[in-house]
Amino acid sequence: QVQLVESGGGLVQAGGSLTLSCAASGNVFALNTRGWYRQAPGKQREKVATMSDSGRINYADSVKGLFTISGDFAKHTIYLQMNNLKPEDTAVYYCNAETYFTTYWGQGTQVTVSS
Repeated sequence: QVQLVESGGGLVQAGGSLTLSCAASGNVFALNTRGWYRQAPGKQREKVATMSDSGRINYADSVKGLFTISGDFAKHTIYLQMNNLKPEDTAVYYCNAETYFTTYWGQGTQVTVSS
C-alpha cells in the first residue's frame, strides 16, 4: 500500500504562482510513475504532468511551459510548480502514483484562480 498526502493548494490571483507537494509513504519503492491530475467542476479528471522512474516527463499541452513537475526522491515527494495561473486552472488537483499493478490517489487539494 502507498499513501499520498498533498499540500499547497489555495486561492491565487490570475498570473500568480503556486507550488503543490505530494509526499508518498508505504511501499514507495514499487512506484514507477508519479504525477498530477486535476478535475474542474463538471469536467472529467485530466492528466496535468507525469514523471516516470526512468526520468521521462510528460505535460498536458495546456500547461507546457507554465507548470513544472519535479521530485525529491530521497523524501519520496513530488512537486508541481504552477506559474502564470489562469482561472481555467481552477480545479481539485490530485497526486497520482502507480506501480505495474495498482494506481494510488491522494485526497486532492483545491486550487482556485481568481480573475
